[in-house]
Amino acid sequence: MHESRRRLLKGMALSGVGLASALPVRALANQSSALPLKGNVNHSVSRWTYKHLSIEELCIVVRQLGFSAIDLVGPEDWPVLKQHGVDSSMCNGAELNLKDGWADSRFHEALIPRYLEHIDKVAEAGYKNLICFSGNTRDLTPEQGLENAVIGLSQILPKAEQKGVVIQMELLNSKINHPDYMADNTPWGVELCKRLESPNFKLLYDIYHMQIDEGDVIRTIQQNHAYIGHYHTAGVPGRHEIDDNQELNYPAIVRAIQKTGFDGYLAQEFVPTPKDRAGKIESLRSAIQICDV
Repeated sequence: MHESRRRLLKGMALSGVGLASALPVRALANQSSALPLKGNVNHSVSRWTYKHLSIEELCIVVRQLGFSAIDLVGPEDWPVLKQHGVDSSMCNGAELNLKDGWADSRFHEALIPRYLEHIDKVAEAGYKNLICFSGNTRDLTPEQGLENAVIGLSQILPKAEQKGVVIQMELLNSKINHPDYMADNTPWGVELCKRLESPNFKLLYDIYHMQIDEGDVIRTIQQNHAYIGHYHTAGVPGRHEIDDNQELNYPAIVRAIQKTGFDGYLAQEFVPTPKDRAGKIESLRSAIQICDV
């Protein structure tokens, strides 16, 4: 048995997750298996929204449902993804948190070495995308935030370009979930992209967050797709399933994204409402089918 596999099984045993629990998850995924996917969309799912499953269990589920990527996974879990042939579609772990980010120069001293190190790790692992955050305004004006972010990010982008890693800043709403967040609108993020002038800096356009703060999702995507490198989904209001109980028309949104020529990942980031594991897996299966246009 390979040492990495031995460590994995030991860790599963210590955490109470073993092969006996992995098999029922595989069975649940089979029971909730999706129809064959069309291949037009690169599907993914955010790790934190399915944290009730171990990373190995989640790998089993996504493979059984017909896709092969998980979002927001750090280096500690990459070996498990590789064992299951699952991509880390958006890497994380370099950020400090969501509040202390690139728009405030006081955090550059801590952020720059972390990102330089993480860019190497992402590239060595064969991955592409690394998330970042503007952080909160703390009374900075939007212009001050832009100037600070340009100064800081300019110190890591040369290495990102050299290594083929794309730094992606997530747009988050400041109305409900992240009060005082600086990058809470598309125009601010697009202006940052323009000032940085790097093909290795893009926006992570979170459809849920931007519906709350600015709406007009399809037109915004059509007009700004050149600056968007990744998408997240969730139902509005509530951040739950993307079914017909919420206000966004996800099939229409995904078709609009496709028409822009986008070839990156669309990651489900809704919080499933069922209390049981089978119900949560069924929610993911349904979401993948809704977006598989």
